[in-house]
Amino acid sequence: MKEEIMSNTSRTNWAKIDAMTDDDIDTSDIPPLTDEFFSKAKLRMPSHPISTVAVRIDSETLEWFQSKGEESEQHMAAALKIYAAAQQTAAGMFRSV
Repeated sequence: MKEEIMSNTSRTNWAKIDAMTDDDIDTSDIPPLTDEFFSKAKLRMPSHPISTVAVRIDSETLEWFQSKGEESEQHMAAALKIYAAAQQTAAGMFRSV
């Protein structure tokens, strides 16, 4: 990209955006998500090899995941994967400085 493009200052009125409420946002072009949509929705995990591990976890966190239903283990695995990816991204940012 050209240097002049990268040095442009945003002309967005961030104070106005910060002051907006949910009712001020026009979402008319977004179709609503129906109960039918959510009844058909499924968590799809990549088909990478998985390992079984035993991890000590506080009972409150475990109960929260288990309250999400039969796929609680998949949700825990997804949360760990997201956390690991965020840590790798953060570590890469500090290395490149």
